[in-house]
Amino acid sequence: RIFTFFETFQVVGILDNARIPTTWNVSKKVNILWDIPVPGLAHSCPVIWNDKVFITTAVSSSRQDSLKIGLYGDIDMSEDQSVHDFKIICLEKKTGRIIWENIAYQGIPKERRHTKSTYANPTPATDGKYLVVSFGSNGLCCYDLDGNLIWKKDLGSLATGPFNENGVEWGYSASPVIHEDRIIIQADLLKNSFLAVYGLKTGNEIWKTDRPEQISSWGSPAIYEGEGKTHIIVNGYPYMMSYDFVTGQEIWKLGSVGDAPAPTAIVAKGLIFLNSAHNKWSPIVAIRPTATGDLTLADTATSGSQVPWMIRRGGAYMASLLVYGDNLYNMQISGLLSVLDPLTGKLRYKQNIGKAFSASPVASDGQIYLTAETGEIYVIRDGPEYKLISENNLGDPCMATPAIAPGMIVFRTQHRLIAVGSSYQ
Repeated sequence: RIFTFFETFQVVGILDNARIPTTWNVSKKVNILWDIPVPGLAHSCPVIWNDKVFITTAVSSSRQDSLKIGLYGDIDMSEDQSVHDFKIICLEKKTGRIIWENIAYQGIPKERRHTKSTYANPTPATDGKYLVVSFGSNGLCCYDLDGNLIWKKDLGSLATGPFNENGVEWGYSASPVIHEDRIIIQADLLKNSFLAVYGLKTGNEIWKTDRPEQISSWGSPAIYEGEGKTHIIVNGYPYMMSYDFVTGQEIWKLGSVGDAPAPTAIVAKGLIFLNSAHNKWSPIVAIRPTATGDLTLADTATSGSQVPWMIRRGGAYMASLLVYGDNLYNMQISGLLSVLDPLTGKLRYKQNIGKAFSASPVASDGQIYLTAETGEIYVIRDGPEYKLISENNLGDPCMATPAIAPGMIVFRTQHRLIAVGSSYQ
């Protein structure tokens, strides 16, 4: 997912008291604070910290930044293998003015990408002092917030793709996660999958756990803290899993999951929630944080002692879950929105919106913001029944989850960065 680090917004996709508009018009500049062009392609989310906005992008020297959105199922790779500039750009939050930009890597991409993917999928992470940026096989970098390079690390080939199609690569997308003074990297790959923790200040490896059973996945790690311990939760196939943050030892695993997982776990209501899709299973599941061992349920079971509930089919292929108020939001790529009781899994309602959705839902001040790939933003009321507040069009395709800060919501589209707000705060 899909990580946007701004105070409490962080990885849960929620920022209340933000006072952002529910209606806007890009072409007429109504409730638009600023709107700037951005070169290249990226599905990484904008990151907001204090008065700065950080984005990444991969700029092709051929200027053939093709992106094929929509609902289709082919496995085609992009033909663009020209030299790229892999960039980090820092902008002024108030105006969108570029403060600094750096090229982390320049060269032919070391992995291929799907026609719907980019070479800049992972979202940067910051703790307010350091900014960690991953470009997959093209390097892991750490900067200070003024753009000075602290360290750079080559993690080798991080190629991902379908497990049953030789020679096909789709692009790496797991975002780095900062916790305490460490960086967590999930790398579920075509071969040699691993989970690793590195020192934030140095980039030195602290531990690395091989994941030999795991095939390619595209989600990012999540953190659970409780009972005096810290767990790393990772989506994956054939297992969703949890690891000890300090040692890297496995805590639990859960099978019968989708075989192309992209969503990231979330923690809410004292539970851990995961979803995935593709092939036989597409589960939505709630797991107790005290769970240990193999949690896999029998094929007909929908709950267990450590699994309060599990829905076997209906999970999202791309979007992570959102728990807001008393509701759990599951946005399928087909445009089918399911809203559930997070404690029981009971369905509250389903609504077919009818567009392709890859971005995860976010919430603010009682509203849920749903971003379609075509650039339509549906704002709905949080609650047990579907209530559409507004529909707004960005005028450009959008695959990235937006970032929310007080007074603004920022969208990264295919060609632009758009800050929506009524007044700067």
